[in-house]
Amino acid sequence: MKATIREATATDAYALAQLAAVTFPLACPPSSPMAEIAAFVTANLSQEVFATYLADPVRVLFVAQEGAVEGDGRLLAYTMLVDAPPSDSDVAAVVFGAEAIEVSKCYAHPDVHGTGIGGQVMQVSLDWIAVHGKRQAWLGVNSENVRAQRFYAKHGFAIVGTRSFQLGKKVEHDYVMVRPQGKLTVG
Repeated sequence: MKATIREATATDAYALAQLAAVTFPLACPPSSPMAEIAAFVTANLSQEVFATYLADPVRVLFVAQEGAVEGDGRLLAYTMLVDAPPSDSDVAAVVFGAEAIEVSKCYAHPDVHGTGIGGQVMQVSLDWIAVHGKRQAWLGVNSENVRAQRFYAKHGFAIVGTRSFQLGKKVEHDYVMVRPQGKLTVG
């Protein structure tokens, strides 16, 4: 399957929300209540929230889409980078603050798992981070999401700490993974 990787625009807000509604539940532990997952998606991954993300100057989103023209095909994967020091004290203790950028979101539609499309959008994101002079990329991943941990490790990330993530009434446990710049690109 061929995909075009590009920076997301304001016109992608609806499609990003639709993709997030499919992909976010896949990153949650099986024990997570579906009602709490749905509430999180509504509060944090709606079309309106994505429109805010896309207008925020400290965020950049990349998408993988079918087709070569913007809006020509469905979105298959996306990343969101946040160029701001971490607000979580557990994260701030293990990353370089202003010299680090967060890979806040990296999700691929289950139809394209294993095709390399997620890796392509991740590599474009890592290349963007390098061009903008950041020394580290960091992210949080649920401690039970072994598949995602393997994906991130393939891209040079390593576990350096932990943090908590509130999902409804339940506190989830995430690993903090860091990737120093200068790693070889993944082919």
